[in-house]
Amino acid sequence: MSGGAWTIAAVSAVTAAFALTSRRLAASPVSAAMVFVGAGVVLGPVGLDLLSLRHGAGPLRTLVETALTLVLFTDATNVRPADLRRGGPLPGRLLSIGLVLTIGAGWLLAWPLLPGLTVWELALVGAILAPTDAALGKSAISDPRVPGLVRQTLNVESRLNDGLVLPLLVLFLSAVPGTSYAHQGVADTFWRSLLLSPALGLLVGGAGGQFLGLSLRHSWIARDWLSVYALAPAAAAYALAAATHGSGFIGAWVAGFAFAYTVRRVEHTKGEVARTTDLAENLGDLLAMVSLLSFGAVALGPALAHLSWRITGYAVLSLTVVRMAPVALALAGSGLKAPTVVYVGWFGPRGLASVVFGLLVAEEHLHGVDLMSRVVAITVGLSVLLHGTSAAAFAVRYGHWYQHATATKHDLRESAATPITPRRRGTRVQDG
Repeated sequence: MSGGAWTIAAVSAVTAAFALTSRRLAASPVSAAMVFVGAGVVLGPVGLDLLSLRHGAGPLRTLVETALTLVLFTDATNVRPADLRRGGPLPGRLLSIGLVLTIGAGWLLAWPLLPGLTVWELALVGAILAPTDAALGKSAISDPRVPGLVRQTLNVESRLNDGLVLPLLVLFLSAVPGTSYAHQGVADTFWRSLLLSPALGLLVGGAGGQFLGLSLRHSWIARDWLSVYALAPAAAAYALAAATHGSGFIGAWVAGFAFAYTVRRVEHTKGEVARTTDLAENLGDLLAMVSLLSFGAVALGPALAHLSWRITGYAVLSLTVVRMAPVALALAGSGLKAPTVVYVGWFGPRGLASVVFGLLVAEEHLHGVDLMSRVVAITVGLSVLLHGTSAAAFAVRYGHWYQHATATKHDLRESAATPITPRRRGTRVQDG
């Protein structure tokens, strides 16, 4: 077989092996992300050398961009007004104060630890590593012993913060001389990426939802095609935004909101959104895991050969101080107890969004791109390991604290919301 055929065979074998043992692994500290990233390191240049960038980054970019497009679209479709009302102001605090402070802290701490990067490259590092990915620590959100308010807050935050970081990432890139965004100019970048792309997403998602609602009312669409349909507005919104030199990701993200809103407004289709996006969500899950495998091969493996105390130190600080201090400040005065604030602060794993954002920045050929790529790779790799292994144990320990606290106190802020049934990639309730 050719090298490409061996690669496909190896990736297929890893995927099949995990699928066959997924229920067993769900009860262990070994997460899906750990398996796929670890397999990527083994299959990459530092291991069997079956997967590398020798033949170009085009296929890898297509894979990870498709994965993130589907994740952004389905995450947006799963956000309901009731989710925000149930969580009260807590998700808003994390997505405004917490997110801005996280990017700022990542920016400032990178300054002394990552010399040689320009001020805007340091800002890019902070933005790339700001989004969280609940799929890397799903037990932290899916464990029913964790109070509903906490799970809801983490769930909504992880659905939305990757999309909210995108505009800042685009603006930071437009400020770096030599990038494609800088060539467009800040004004043109703002117009195309932050105004035109959302408008196109709104148009495509809204129209797609209206057409689906019409078809459902008249029973025109076959059940087999219901879940296939959602792939069309996601792809179209991304493609139109990209074709107009904007941000395809922003277009797809906004399209998800508009699609779900219009479908839910149609009479007798209130429960159709979840069924409509099942295929897109499952496909996004699969592509996300394969993207993490590719990340392990082409990014994490080579980065391990260039470890330094500065890179390791920044990765550790990014997962602790950079995340937890802003969360504590954002939740100050919320009435949550210290164990809850620590729990929410710790479970901010970095995953697919950081990988894709890092790849997009790497393709701009910045002066400090090698250092930036290594920092992102080590931070995400460390997050996969630490958050994956700690999720189940921390959820149990925190759940026990909550049970004890509710038995002795009757006015806990954590008890203000009813438990939820998660509907997000990586956070579905497991069988058994």
